[in-house]
Amino acid sequence: MMTNLRIISRSSEPFQDRRQAGRLLSDGLDHLYGRHPLVLGVPRGGVVVAQEMAHRLDGDLDVVLAHKLGAPGHRELAIGAVAEDGSVLVDNDLIGRLGIDSAYLEEEKERQRSAITHRVEIFRKALPKMPLQGREVIVTDDGVATGATIRAALIAVRQERPLSLTAAVPVGSEDALRLLSWEADEVVCLRVPPLFDAVGRFYVWFVQVEDGDVVEMLREENSRRVDAGARGAEGR
Repeated sequence: MMTNLRIISRSSEPFQDRRQAGRLLSDGLDHLYGRHPLVLGVPRGGVVVAQEMAHRLDGDLDVVLAHKLGAPGHRELAIGAVAEDGSVLVDNDLIGRLGIDSAYLEEEKERQRSAITHRVEIFRKALPKMPLQGREVIVTDDGVATGATIRAALIAVRQERPLSLTAAVPVGSEDALRLLSWEADEVVCLRVPPLFDAVGRFYVWFVQVEDGDVVEMLREENSRRVDAGARGAEGR
């Protein structure tokens, strides 16, 4: 499904950090304020961006779990991705060009499925999964290079029948964004630099986010939900 791709600028200016990126990105989605969107971050860095967006858009925070399938000898090169529900997206053209055999591909699928299962156990204890059906859903990450991971996340989210599905990222390559535009109702990117290589180059402060950091953010969100529910009950 071809959709609306909205590129805000072609700037190469770096963001200070992921939180600044989330704040600026939420400004580009202010039409969703008041509609209580559900913002899903791709762990780990994407959850920092998502938390800022959820707070500024008066929405809910959650995670969407998808792992890239790495190429042999170059694990940062995505040849596909696995989503939380176990579904797999593979780039058959790239796999063919690299000469990757089926044995490696199956091994990598199982490795990433196992990693996702482990993360589900950790993250869902901190924050139960929120239903997506009928919600205005935003999927975000700290940036997209190939787009394989977030694309797999979008495909998985679409199966849960959200009211609308937006992919929103601070920075990305135009080729990857065009791929995402087939999976989302709207794709928004703040900055698409003329020369794009690694996401981290477009941040002044780009420290690694750990699983423990994500768990803490999810616990904060769980407390926020409990407090909001208590206030709602008092008002009835």
